[in-house]
Amino acid sequence: MVQPDVLSDPFAFLDRLFAAAVAAVQPSPKLAAYFPPPPRGRLIVLGAGKAAAALAAAAEAHYTVAIEGLVIVPEGYARPCSRIAVVEAAHPVPDARGHAAAAHILQLAQSAGPDDLVLCLISGGASALMSLPAPGVTLADKRAVTAALLRSGAAIGEINCVRKHLSAIKGGRLAAAAAPAPVVSLVVSDVVGDDPSVIASGPTVLDTTTCADALAVLDKYQIPISPDVRAKLLKGTLETPKAGLSHAKVHIVARPGDAFAAAAAVVRAKGLQVLDLGDGCEGEARTAAAVQAALVESIVSGTGPVKPPCVILSGGEFTVTMTGDGRGGPNTEFALALALQLKEHEQVWALAADTDGRDGAADAAGARIGPATLRRALNFGLDPVVALSRNDSAGIFRALGDLVDPGPTYTNVNDFRAILVLPPPDTSMC
Repeated sequence: MVQPDVLSDPFAFLDRLFAAAVAAVQPSPKLAAYFPPPPRGRLIVLGAGKAAAALAAAAEAHYTVAIEGLVIVPEGYARPCSRIAVVEAAHPVPDARGHAAAAHILQLAQSAGPDDLVLCLISGGASALMSLPAPGVTLADKRAVTAALLRSGAAIGEINCVRKHLSAIKGGRLAAAAAPAPVVSLVVSDVVGDDPSVIASGPTVLDTTTCADALAVLDKYQIPISPDVRAKLLKGTLETPKAGLSHAKVHIVARPGDAFAAAAAVVRAKGLQVLDLGDGCEGEARTAAAVQAALVESIVSGTGPVKPPCVILSGGEFTVTMTGDGRGGPNTEFALALALQLKEHEQVWALAADTDGRDGAADAAGARIGPATLRRALNFGLDPVVALSRNDSAGIFRALGDLVDPGPTYTNVNDFRAILVLPPPDTSMC
């Protein structure tokens, strides 16, 4: 039987699912089993990403030996550390702070000797934060290419392929710089398939992509690059390591599947069925919204794979091809597009949010929708269709008070979406 609180406050129920998902992927409680023994020499802690400060604080609590090091986090994601420096920098477009901090990280790695241990703490966001260009590439080059790729609708794997080849750190170069010191990476996955070479552009993992692959991505999305950078890619002078990282080991300490397992457990405990679409959904946000809206309609009509009451869970990372001047991200755009597709369906509520607490260019993690979303927007004098055409989904939901805004979560396993489908009001819940 569906628990009464689900029926009385569907938004609160969806918020609880999101909270359960985020709690399940907090890295700190899981790290004890992964921390290596202290070395005979120096313990050097390096890292970047939205979970990096939380990971660094856990490392400080675990090790009683001397520690030195530095991690880079987005603005607002710092946590108190006494022995490991924490630097905030811009994300997702890199800035000079990330450039300077990444240069220091590379210097620390290069200083490591055979008796030292380099502990790398890596999570989503590190690609933009460790913004040290490869020789012959400028920070201006990286900023321009990153901004253009983010607006193009390119998949994160494509973006990271380019980032690897324009970087002095990514694509295995950080681990190569630390040799012969052993390198142990503790990684929070935010990518489809949990491939360590893709997470944060794989700074300590051999790269399987090539300069030719990076150039193909740039050409596919018609991203302008300087003639000098293009020449380096054509000649292969920006190639990433393809061998020689036997001294580097990687452990994934939190992943998207952990978040969805926790949310599914809450759904079942409340008496609803779960339809899990997996944590690997990709594609354009508004196109995905149309697909999931059709799935909802099939469930409501009785022809779908499950029957109401149920929750459809999905993860992964949608993209947005920016054509307007609005503010938002893949999750708020998905939510607004879903609301328009469902047309105030009385049986459906949904939440779409990024587990890191920030959805693309939006200031919040995502948004909620319900049967009254479109009507309330019109009452505010807002046009949802125009807002979607301008990529201004966050503006709509901010006016409605329906943004999901937990603040920084200090972890990141990508997007979380939950669609609650209830029977009609006059149908028994038993």
